[in-house]
Amino acid sequence: MKGIAAEGKRYPAVISFFIRLVREKPLGTVGAVITLLLLFTAIFADLLAPYGMNQMTGDRLFPPGVKHWLGTDNIERDILSRIIFGARISIIVGLAGSTLSSIISTTIGMMCGWFGGKFDLIVQRFVDAFMCLPTLIFCMVIISIIGPGLWSVIIVLGIRDGVICSRIVRGATMSVRENMYAQAATAIGASDIRIIIRHILPNIMATVIILWTVTVPEFIVIEASLSFLGFGIPPPAPSWGGMLSGSGRRYMFLAPGMAIWPGLALSIAVYGVNIFGDALRDLLDPRLRGGAGRYGIKKLSKTRT
Repeated sequence: MKGIAAEGKRYPAVISFFIRLVREKPLGTVGAVITLLLLFTAIFADLLAPYGMNQMTGDRLFPPGVKHWLGTDNIERDILSRIIFGARISIIVGLAGSTLSSIISTTIGMMCGWFGGKFDLIVQRFVDAFMCLPTLIFCMVIISIIGPGLWSVIIVLGIRDGVICSRIVRGATMSVRENMYAQAATAIGASDIRIIIRHILPNIMATVIILWTVTVPEFIVIEASLSFLGFGIPPPAPSWGGMLSGSGRRYMFLAPGMAIWPGLALSIAVYGVNIFGDALRDLLDPRLRGGAGRYGIKKLSKTRT
């Protein structure tokens, strides 16, 4: 009986989530560790970096060693310090852009899915037009008009991805709209805003969270691509994509670390956030759980034995 009681012990939601993450998604746990390290590096970049982001150390194209762990670039800046500060830019773009995208996609998707009719028809034609535009070309054109910069990249990526992802939120809203509790709220005279906030939004939050986790690594890659092409974060800001471009390509044979280390940091960050997002998607999707929960059948069989 004690063993059964121990099996049936309930933990707080956050602790239970991390227990499931470790048990069911070991690769997702690795991604969570990478994501937390990336977030920690971005927050405490000023304390972790041995030099300033644009501080000249007096050592030009210095090879990796004790003094400079990853070497220096062509204008005597420490590569490790610039990569650490570059993590902050990637995190800001990923989190802020994904948050803006989620707000836009949730608003448009819920309104189209709930109201439907001509409003939905007109808005979805604009969504179709956005989906036909190549991402990089669209972002390059808009940023060239409004000017490059951190917030320009965030706003352009957030708006474009938010409009496109609204199609997914719209489908989830239309599915929830057909449930009995939504129809009952309509029958008793509840307003549309009340139904959307009290009934629709809580039941599509899993979809919204999944979309948010998927767009974070996407925004990091697009920001690096735009910076590599000269339309993202302007120098001397230490964007990983910007470090790969320009002097990184020009001096990559004299100092290979100028191209290798930013590319490796970008690959590890995107990989970690991606596999962590996939794990979150699997754990938060209610369709992957039965009525008794993931462990319900297992617990039931143990109780009977």
